Amino acid sequence: MHRMRRLFLFFVTLVAAPQAFADVTAFVNVNVIPMTSEVVLPAQTVVVEEGVITAIGNVDVVPVPENAEIVDGTDRYLMPGLTEMHGHVTGTGDDQIRRLFSLFLANGVTTVRGMLGRPSHLRLREDIAAGKVFGPRLITSGPSFNGNSVTSAEQGVRMVREQHAAGYDFLKIHPGLSKVEFEAIADTANEIGIPFSGHVPVATGIDGALEKGMASIDHLDGYMASLLPQNTDTSGGYGGFFDVMLADQVIEERIADVVAATLAAGVANVPTESLFEQVVNDVPPADLGNRAEMRYVPAATVRQWERAKEETLGERGFNPEVAARAIEIRRRLILALHEAGAAILLGSDAPQIFNVPGFSLHHELEFMVSSGLTPFEALQTGTVAPARFFGIGTGVVAVGRIGDLVLLDADPIADIANSRRVHGVLAAGRWSTAEDLLAILD
Repeated sequence: MHRMRRLFLFFVTLVAAPQAFADVTAFVNVNVIPMTSEVVLPAQTVVVEEGVITAIGNVDVVPVPENAEIVDGTDRYLMPGLTEMHGHVTGTGDDQIRRLFSLFLANGVTTVRGMLGRPSHLRLREDIAAGKVFGPRLITSGPSFNGNSVTSAEQGVRMVREQHAAGYDFLKIHPGLSKVEFEAIADTANEIGIPFSGHVPVATGIDGALEKGMASIDHLDGYMASLLPQNTDTSGGYGGFFDVMLADQVIEERIADVVAATLAAGVANVPTESLFEQVVNDVPPADLGNRAEMRYVPAATVRQWERAKEETLGERGFNPEVAARAIEIRRRLILALHEAGAAILLGSDAPQIFNVPGFSLHHELEFMVSSGLTPFEALQTGTVAPARFFGIGTGVVAVGRIGDLVLLDADPIADIANSRRVHGVLAAGRWSTAEDLLAILD
């Protein structure tokens, strides 16, 4: 009951602000991937008026409004915009915001859940909704609840009430909370109806997080430790980057139990598998630093990312074979969660180590496919699933739904790598080509 009330209040928050849209956009003679089922509808016309899809049908049947901006969809594919479920708004200056949002939009990302908020993000969220700032719709947490920001259970409760009153969409849980602090924060959040997401406190483990109904667990945090033999004491241990060093102790048969518990609790997962694998896999740091998208990141930041991976690989106790097993276990866990019907939500933690905003979400899609999801199922984690999680009208191409759309030059259902081939994006009623958006950055 607490969870249903919390999601309902979350929905009210998201739809309360008015949206500013252009008039009419028409995609003509386009292949439509509606995401309602695994089909491609050829030769369609899709009309979007004031940010809402008003018509879909055969190009020879659906009329194009006289005042419409016409986008040629010939040999292209139209699908819902993607949602980055673990992103960060890292700067506050106008130039920083413009660069960040251009990167997201140029990659077809039309919604971002900001996982480390600050007061300025509340105004930014409203400016986007009002059309004063062009960018993906922003769903933002407040400042995080962690071992430094929370000094007692009572103070944590005050933070919950303050952030709820300020209008943040959800609470961000970071490491360092005691069991008493986390439970007080969670109980208060459930009482007043604000979701909480993020890391699993070591003091509670997965069982405690599931019991309190976290809206989402990010990074698969805590799952590796949950697969250790029963009665294993992990309170003083150190497992490395998201417990990578514990993989050789895992009992894989326990995956079914933790998956069943996750499903029963109704808790979603945002794996950020691209972040994990890129840090611990055997791809040389310099190779990752030489990716084409790194041109949009300061050289000093790229070097910092390379050093971060080098330090992880050089940690005492790090074993490449154990790391490879950790990757395998996480992929099995992702597939098991998906096959059981537990929600998997697409998120990459951008900008973070080697994760350039927007570009990183396409890496994440490929990691979902590597975990055993089909391309269509992977795309659902970034479209249908987030829309259902938030209770908003994005995520599918259908009449009456929000017209946040991305036009691709090739079919992503046939090959998930084609999700990168973004021709343009329609967000907040404004059509932009990827080329124009990236030209701003150049």
